[in-house]
Amino acid sequence: MGKFDKYRIDLKGMQADKMDFEFLLDNIFFANIDSPEVQKGKVNVKLDVKKTSRAFELNFQTEGIVWVPCDRCLDDMEQPVASTDKIMVKFGRDYGEDGDIIVIPEEDGDINVAWFMYEFIALAVPMKHVHAPGKCNKTMTGKLNKHLRTSNDDEGDTEFESADDIVVEDDNEAPTDPRWNELKKILDNN
Repeated sequence: MGKFDKYRIDLKGMQADKMDFEFLLDNIFFANIDSPEVQKGKVNVKLDVKKTSRAFELNFQTEGIVWVPCDRCLDDMEQPVASTDKIMVKFGRDYGEDGDIIVIPEEDGDINVAWFMYEFIALAVPMKHVHAPGKCNKTMTGKLNKHLRTSNDDEGDTEFESADDIVVEDDNEAPTDPRWNELKKILDNN
């Protein structure tokens, strides 16, 4: 029995027009997928499979928590994820994708949904993941504050509130284009 056999859906042998499945994806699932975006989590996935006249409609309802590294301090943080996704599957000669439809060989008659579930979870994770203010690793925050500052007036001795506000200090004070100075005035007014 393979690592992902329990995520195999037998479409060819489907007796009813609708079937429901439920999967609990845990750390073992994410370790077996072995992909860098998400490596730990506890996610519940409800899958509804409907047989239509020409294809199969697979509706995924995903909800749970994954652990991802904080972009600021690199400690793991909980990130809630939730998504609703749909794929269409039809039978054909060879495995492939035809637009929004997945084509699987009719002789096989089944589809493994493990990778699809992982992709839906990875896509539900926001691009930016940062701890709530004050929750980052204090040691790392202290080291960052030595090298970063939040505005031109600060010297980096206060904790920053948002990664968007970080300005890297430049040791070489090269003359700047006056247009940049005008843009900095706009930033300072916000």
